[in-house]
Amino acid sequence: MKVGKAGKAGPHAAYIAREGQYANRLERGERLEATEAGNMPAWAEAQPQAFWQAADAFERSNGTTYREMEIALPREMDAAQRIELAKEWVRQEIGDKYPYQWAIHVPTAADGGEQPHLHLMFSERRLDGIERDPEQHFKRYNAKAPEKGGARKDNTGKDAALRRKELIELRGRWEEMANQHLERAGIEARIDMRSHADRGLDYAPEAKQLPSQWRDPEQRAQVLEYRAARSEQQRAAGELRQAVPDLQGELIQLDQVRKRGERANGISEAQVAEVWKKARVNRATAIQHRANTGADKVRRQMGVIQDERKAKMEAHVSTMPKAPTTLSRMGEMFGKASYEKLKAAWDTTMAKLSNWRHGREVDLAKRLRVFQDYAAPALYQGTLSKAEQKAEKVMRREQPELGQRWDKLQEQEREARRQKAQEQALERQQKHRERGRGGLER
Repeated sequence: MKVGKAGKAGPHAAYIAREGQYANRLERGERLEATEAGNMPAWAEAQPQAFWQAADAFERSNGTTYREMEIALPREMDAAQRIELAKEWVRQEIGDKYPYQWAIHVPTAADGGEQPHLHLMFSERRLDGIERDPEQHFKRYNAKAPEKGGARKDNTGKDAALRRKELIELRGRWEEMANQHLERAGIEARIDMRSHADRGLDYAPEAKQLPSQWRDPEQRAQVLEYRAARSEQQRAAGELRQAVPDLQGELIQLDQVRKRGERANGISEAQVAEVWKKARVNRATAIQHRANTGADKVRRQMGVIQDERKAKMEAHVSTMPKAPTTLSRMGEMFGKASYEKLKAAWDTTMAKLSNWRHGREVDLAKRLRVFQDYAAPALYQGTLSKAEQKAEKVMRREQPELGQRWDKLQEQEREARRQKAQEQALERQQKHRERGRGGLER
């Protein structure tokens, strides 16, 4: 699932519909098989592009203007079967809830065959039957008076775990629907939406090939040769897995655990503190180094944003409209009205530029604080820094036996300090009583 930021919806809608500057892609073997838009407000029914342009203009600068599903379609299907599948998918997943636009692109694959895929972009602004103009449609939703606010935006406030769960469920629904269509069409092929790891396939994905690379006969031949070799390797690996159980990973893990235990058991009690503290210092130093490196990178990114914002604002200042100086009363009146309109538009743009990429800057500032926390030393003597705390956490996971011995040693030291404090307190009380008896005897 892709997410579109402000300013991206209009160009992307033109891209998938192959309109404007993207129309020439049709001449380069990237066929547009079908496209359709639906659930548009009245003001965009005849021109869906107007809806996406309005989203760019009126959605919050750090908001989401659209979400997109980009899905590979079975190449075994013909055009009519692919269109039928796409339309049923849109009916099931979008229904009458959200404005949408979809298109099927059919470029040429590296092997010379078709590579059909579906682009489905949709707005998260739910339709509720209330007529709104373009600007109001993208305003904040008003729960008490919906007619006064914008259309309600769904899919907000979800954490990463929930979104991942929903994505897995979405992939499952697509697999089920696509395979049903393949079966109805009498096609034996089936799709499997599981990951390579879930299917037991141990190989990395191919590097992405640009269309210009696919059209190069030499590069295309290299890709096909690589794929054939990889297929043979996968087949052989599958046969080997069936013949001999793969115990290597488990054996390596058990061996590592055994060796760590042996190393921990081979350390004397007198050495535990020295070994633990030295390892903690080394790990904490590495963590602080990475934190400082990360902080420097974030500072550079923030500096780039600030420099670009400054340049944009300075360039905009040079376009400030000038007040009219005409002597004619009528000309002055019309000139003033035109100037005020231009100045208001100029002020609006300047306000947007002053907040340009502010959301990204806030995110970077949060990351910078995290890096700074890990790079900082301990606040008080005798306490651990955040990097040292992280180092100990990793060490306890990797060497639990040594960690247990360190904890035991710490407890023994605390008990020794308590006993010493008690003995010192008793000595003070004894001296106090002796001084008291001496005074009475005199």
